[in-house]
Amino acid sequence: MVKLQVLSGDITTINADAIVNAANNTLLGGGGVDGAIHRKAGPELLEECRMLNGCDTGEAKITKGYKLPARYVIHTVGPIWRGGYYNEENLLRSCYRNSLKLAAEYNLTSIAFPCISTGVYGYPKNLAAKIAIDEVITYLKTNSYKFDEILFVCFTKDDYIIYQDILRKIYPGR
Repeated sequence: MVKLQVLSGDITTINADAIVNAANNTLLGGGGVDGAIHRKAGPELLEECRMLNGCDTGEAKITKGYKLPARYVIHTVGPIWRGGYYNEENLLRSCYRNSLKLAAEYNLTSIAFPCISTGVYGYPKNLAAKIAIDEVITYLKTNSYKFDEILFVCFTKDDYIIYQDILRKIYPGR
């Protein structure tokens, strides 16, 4: 059985097969999680990202982790919150689903997610957390690939409390 866990901390310090980057469409770095990952991974990450020609919202692409403890970085672009009227939920679900698919394609068994789209993209935190956890659990139930560990890494205490509470309610047997 896969271990689902919520951690409080900095995703750039996580020793997993892959960490997920809440990137922008260019994949060339930015603020928040994206900037932190690029800074810690080093300039080689930016060079590899330049070759990827960006990423559409809801999609995912993979690079090496370079100076990060994680072997890989899966870059996904979350939706900008515009009131929920522009397919934001499906796009956010796609971020998680496509990141997990990519991890499975690379035979990765541990993956760490940040809180995608909840920073400057403005997605309501409670709603984003429910979508994240629900989509991961749905993926695990409907796909045969076996992960050992899936982490939700929350940078703020508020995010940590939200994710812990939702995971406890949705997946009590973890």
